[in-house]
Amino acid sequence: MTQTDIQNTVNSQREFFLTGATLPVRWRIQQLRKLKHAIIGMEAELEDALSADLGRSRVEGYLCDIGPVIVEINETIRGLRRWARTETHFSGLMNFPSILTKVYKMPYGVTLIISPFNFPIMLTMGVLAASIAGGNTAVIKASSKSPACTAAMKKLIARTFAPEYLTVIDGGHDVADMCLATRFDKIFYTGSPAVARHVMAEAARNLTPVALELGGETGNWCIVRKDADLKDAARKIAFFKLCNAGQICININQIAVASEVADAFITELKAAFEKQIGTDPLNNPEYPWLISRTAFEKCATQADAYRDRIVLGGCGDPGTRRYSPTIIYPVGIDEDIVQHELFCPLLPIVPFNDSDINCILDTIARREHPLAMYLFTKDIRWAKRVMGSQQYGGGCINEVCVHLMVKGVPFGGTGHSGMGAYHGEWGFREFTHPQTVLLGHNRMNLPLREHPYGGKAEKLKMKLLRLFEK
Repeated sequence: MTQTDIQNTVNSQREFFLTGATLPVRWRIQQLRKLKHAIIGMEAELEDALSADLGRSRVEGYLCDIGPVIVEINETIRGLRRWARTETHFSGLMNFPSILTKVYKMPYGVTLIISPFNFPIMLTMGVLAASIAGGNTAVIKASSKSPACTAAMKKLIARTFAPEYLTVIDGGHDVADMCLATRFDKIFYTGSPAVARHVMAEAARNLTPVALELGGETGNWCIVRKDADLKDAARKIAFFKLCNAGQICININQIAVASEVADAFITELKAAFEKQIGTDPLNNPEYPWLISRTAFEKCATQADAYRDRIVLGGCGDPGTRRYSPTIIYPVGIDEDIVQHELFCPLLPIVPFNDSDINCILDTIARREHPLAMYLFTKDIRWAKRVMGSQQYGGGCINEVCVHLMVKGVPFGGTGHSGMGAYHGEWGFREFTHPQTVLLGHNRMNLPLREHPYGGKAEKLKMKLLRLFEK
């Protein structure tokens, strides 16, 4: 792709958008159905692509990428007519006789979707469904790190939709920069905070609104209190850390465990890993691999720095890029490994005295806001109070990750973990602009707002103004 190619693609999509073809809600629903049927029709090919890029098993590929997209599209199809309905509001007595105001939900226009490698189908097609629902066209810059998935999505979109409506382009950072140098009407980026800064800087040149879905820059925390069900917590945490080999933006980056139960918890966690992936995860075909040699070497280097505290795992195979789930214990809360996102199967454990839980929470609150937070405890009242007072993207009490799957609720970060939200109606809102229009009248208009403001008119106008403002 060249800069001219990208500009021509955007120009073509803008001309198509200006025809008004994307505005009818019925037409948008038809496109969503086409997208759904195309995904179902290529299900096996998409699963093969996920296996080729990430070593995913068929079940994990469907569970984490393909199935959630179908659920998302179904929810959007069912709700779109209601979400897109023009709202009618009472204008207030101050605006009499113009008593009705309309709010139209208008698409932005030509959108740019920059998607990541870790869940390439879900984090591309799920965002695309929201863009379609909003009535936009879309250029998708898929990740060069997951080439098989990018090729499959490119094929899926090309044979289902016209390029002046939807198109997928591939390439590396140079192509992404060419996209960012082109004026779009909305940008949706999923990836790292470091790249997000660059995306925002480029978008600012054209005053293009952006939505950012990022990882927790200083890591997503999981807290295990001394009263937690340790076996249940270990089982869920092990599943989550094994999923996609830890390459998940909402995954647990580090665990703060009450020192009173730390040894018992680690015993349960080791057992849970072994039960789910076996004693030789490097040779288990169900265990995914890291996306690149660079990612593998980074993981191995970080593990080597804590070699003397590894209590499980700590080994990898450069040939397959698999690195075993690795527990590092004990780790201080101010050590380097818990100051940044890991995005791999390393799991540092920070012990704390259960009575000092407020100190842990204070430290977390003073760091960059995570994308996710997880609490394990029997004290649900305390957990609700914490979840209602900390700042993070989303999370669970006595569970992991499945808040992502709940219909009708937003998914998004705050601060360094992102801005904006999507899924269901929230995705429709992210890709539309609410336009307020008052319906005026040419009769019975009061001279309240017009000069003169002084003299005999002042007293009456002030009296009416105060009355109307109530």
